[in-house]
Amino acid sequence: MNPNLSAVMDAVAAFRVLAGQDKDCAAYIRRFAGTESAAPAAAPAADGLSLADAILRGLRKETAALTARALETHSELEVVDRFLIPALDAVGERYERQELFLPQLIQAANAACEGFELVKKRIAARGAESVSKGKILLATVHGDVHDIGKNIVRVVLENYGYTVVDLGRDVPAETVVEAAIREDVRLVGLSALMTTTVASMAETIKALRASGHTCKIMVGGAVLTPDYAAQIGADYYAKDAKQSADIAKQVLG
Repeated sequence: MNPNLSAVMDAVAAFRVLAGQDKDCAAYIRRFAGTESAAPAAAPAADGLSLADAILRGLRKETAALTARALETHSELEVVDRFLIPALDAVGERYERQELFLPQLIQAANAACEGFELVKKRIAARGAESVSKGKILLATVHGDVHDIGKNIVRVVLENYGYTVVDLGRDVPAETVVEAAIREDVRLVGLSALMTTTVASMAETIKALRASGHTCKIMVGGAVLTPDYAAQIGADYYAKDAKQSADIAKQVLG
């Protein structure tokens, strides 16, 4: 192989991802992160890099530094609403157009988390109330131990400014109902990956409805379809983490 040929090294980079040698696909993302983003807002920039670009490329340190610079001239809520969330929206739109893929989506969300954490610390230092756009409960239903998808959804929702109550995996219906009432959540997200556990999802939805708690319910998972989600009584079907954030906006603002 000729290492001077970009196509050859592109193949090597892809192999290292598929073989599990490239942790979090970090080297792969760095290799192919040279495209410019359609920045949603003009945030303070360092060395030509905007806050939106830093988030798009999954650059945590740069995101934190640029967020700190933005906080010098903007309030915490302005930074969240004008820069951080629009940047995530732009990443989500590119993900939907298949210009970005899941590793980039996760890296961007983790980078944005650096900005949100800095905003939270600034608010806490002033003794003010923390920023939250609302509370959402997530759970993988009883009998199902697959929670990768749910965890991705949690990261994305948290980085959009929502407080997430994560009950974990293999969660009985009664536990979901008790937590939804106790936490007074307006949106519950249920996940199931296995065909054998979608019945547990239906039972959980039935239990939530029977409790009288007036929350909205969104469901997701590889085995689900929009038609089946409607059949078991869910209010929304989320095909991916980005759509779960869109649903949260619709329900909670």
